[in-house]
Amino acid sequence: MADHGKPEVHKRAVESLFDVFENMCEGAVSVDRQARIVWINDKYRSLLDVGEQDDVLGCDIEDVIPESLMRSVIETGQPIPVDIMRFQENYFVVSRLPLHGDSGDVIGAVGFVLYDNLDYLKPLISKFEGLQSRLSSAEKELARTRRTRYGLSHIVGNSTQMVEIRRQARRVAQAQSPVLLLGETGTGKELLAQSIHALSARAEGPFVAVNMGAVPENLLEAEFFGTAPGAYTGADRRGRRGKFELADGGTLFLDEIADMPVQLQVKLLRALEEKVIEPVGSNDLRPVDVRILAATSQDIDAKVKDGTFRKYLYYRLNVLQIEIPPLRERVVDLRSLSEVLLEQIAFSGGGPAKELDASGLLALQEYAWPGNVREMRNVLERAAMDTDETVLTAPAIRKFLPEGQDRIQTEAETAPSRMMPYDIEPLAERVAQVEREAIADALRATSGKKAPAARLLGMSRSTLYEKLEEYGLS
Repeated sequence: MADHGKPEVHKRAVESLFDVFENMCEGAVSVDRQARIVWINDKYRSLLDVGEQDDVLGCDIEDVIPESLMRSVIETGQPIPVDIMRFQENYFVVSRLPLHGDSGDVIGAVGFVLYDNLDYLKPLISKFEGLQSRLSSAEKELARTRRTRYGLSHIVGNSTQMVEIRRQARRVAQAQSPVLLLGETGTGKELLAQSIHALSARAEGPFVAVNMGAVPENLLEAEFFGTAPGAYTGADRRGRRGKFELADGGTLFLDEIADMPVQLQVKLLRALEEKVIEPVGSNDLRPVDVRILAATSQDIDAKVKDGTFRKYLYYRLNVLQIEIPPLRERVVDLRSLSEVLLEQIAFSGGGPAKELDASGLLALQEYAWPGNVREMRNVLERAAMDTDETVLTAPAIRKFLPEGQDRIQTEAETAPSRMMPYDIEPLAERVAQVEREAIADALRATSGKKAPAARLLGMSRSTLYEKLEEYGLS
């Protein structure tokens, strides 16, 4: 005889078991099909330092618990019965289980903190941390050789132009189309290219840069596409991989693209259109998956008109475009940029960082900087090395500026009748500085804990994370 009460008994048993499990464990959380938090108990909130007033329901689980694997459980449908999860400086023993609907589909997942005191697991934890340390070292070494050195936080400036540049960089990083970066020499086009790569889905892949003007014309084709074994006299008998193959799965940055010979432009266009390359001396076609970022300091439109740059290649490269303004058009950034450069100079030289006084900053603002950031770093480095004083004044700066050229008028000079007894900062710069200091103070007050810091500042956790990235705070 069928036992019609069995499903109900099973359901009650599951509910009872869940209640017991929740009471026994140190914390519990459940998420929906999109890995968004739908429930979290008070004990887990306490472990994570998430107060009742923090509205984490509806948040992606990774926003609250960065190293959570709940999303993986949902995607695979497979449980993770026992795991060690790190949260900030703590380690938890956790269990993660998928939740199934009536039709058998995965509708979410539930996670339990089985234990938050790992004293009895010290031998295991010690071994785990040792393996983790070795893995981290290996990952860092790999990252050093094939990833970018710079990210969006290295693009310094609070001017409206630079805020817009960072916004555009985030936007184009999400695409796969080529990007053309325009700007004078020294404005930081490669830094921006590296930032775009670091923000993109290709960030784990290689970033390979080629300067068109630095490679002899007769070697450019081999540099780009590689060579077959013994392709020509003196060629490597094993063959050689070109930049396209080295950048496979990542990003290829072509600096000063306007200097590329016309003959090579044809082959580059074919590689972009067909996504295959043909090494020098070979008839084999090799598929490549590369995103192109190109840059130039020249008037590329003029080169297209005079026929020295093929218009079809220009159309292929100029899908997305970002133009970086020169320093003379964003004087408001000189203070923050000089602070960063002086810190870098001090770090490389091993001494204390120098500072600019108001007159030194004015000297920077009076100069047009035709060489942009590269020239400015050179001047600051020479001025810092030339004096034992900790403060750089106008004479210390002007000593290394060309005399009688590339000088721009200051606001005070354009209005001589108006006295300016104070060192007036632009409003946007002052507001940004106050905001940055307030965030830093809040983090110090909460020992680096983000949720309490956000509460002190009266902002959401997501807004705080955006500000941390914007101001380069950690």
